[in-house]
Amino acid sequence: MPAPEQLGRIGALLDAAVRQGGIPGAVAVAGQGPVTLGRWAAGQADALQGRPMRPDTIFDLASLTKVVATTTVTLALAGRGQLGLGDPVAGYLPGFGAGRDAHITIAHLLTHTSGLPGSRQFYRWCGSRADLLRDLYATPLEAPPGARVRYSDPGFITLGEVVAAVAGEPLDAAVRHLVTGPLGLTSTRFIPNEPARQFAATEPRGDGSAWVGVVHDENARLLGGVAGHAGLFAPAPDLARFAAWWVSDDDTAVPAGLRRAAAACQARSPGGRRGYGWACAGDGFDILGGRWPATAVSHTGFTGTSLALDPATGRWLVLLTNAVHFGRDATAVQALRRAVHAAFGAVGVTSRSA
Repeated sequence: MPAPEQLGRIGALLDAAVRQGGIPGAVAVAGQGPVTLGRWAAGQADALQGRPMRPDTIFDLASLTKVVATTTVTLALAGRGQLGLGDPVAGYLPGFGAGRDAHITIAHLLTHTSGLPGSRQFYRWCGSRADLLRDLYATPLEAPPGARVRYSDPGFITLGEVVAAVAGEPLDAAVRHLVTGPLGLTSTRFIPNEPARQFAATEPRGDGSAWVGVVHDENARLLGGVAGHAGLFAPAPDLARFAAWWVSDDDTAVPAGLRRAAAACQARSPGGRRGYGWACAGDGFDILGGRWPATAVSHTGFTGTSLALDPATGRWLVLLTNAVHFGRDATAVQALRRAVHAAFGAVGVTSRSA
């Protein structure tokens, strides 16, 4: 077990980042397997209101939605035999033209190798959810499926629609029934309804207030707050529970073997190394910087969130900030991520086999 002073470095890094003015606030939880090794909270949840950060503050997870919700519910359906990762997407979404013509599979979407563009600002020209999906399904590919790894929001919006079609219910209901409910993630949901004081504020709006409890991502907002790429809200304790489950041998929700496959590198190209949903070591979005074992995976969210875990050693780290509350310059949160993950990577933890 690491000494308290070794782990104390993480709390000191959060305090320093807040003191230097780079981020409003942060919450972190680190552990190995079922054991939580440390918890920290610093700064403010809402700098405009002077509201302090709490260990159970609820965050807009942004793109962590992709792994916590969409990837995991897709694997849950695969584990139940309700879909196959090699299935063509057009078999579930007949209106998805690119999927039909280019034979995009579920695995292509999960590994960001569909050929779809990295992002698309549908909200600028679409007026409704139906308009967005119509435009999405007509979006041309930038590369043949499987030719390259390119992180894609449109790909995960599409995957969320596949989940809804297979499950026979909206994405948020499928995630609740197949993932958050079985795992006991009681405060993790799309379209949350808790009082405003429980949320970390995100970006300021034109009227001088900030987005609080409403999804920050504009495309997800147009989709009604429920989307495969963004829209999930959760506090750090729920994500710690999720991470501890992911590295365990517990077959609840998703068979452990399928989770191991998801965290293994399934696709690679220059600058890209992806499992199912997760960024693997050496990916362009990898935040671990070689300070964790090569078996570790991670993911980030635009609002300032991140999650890292290593199935081999069982270590995991949740780092949630509301960095976007101070604007879209990610310099400070990127530096904090590197420093915190390096600090935890340097901490000795017992091997799972010991």
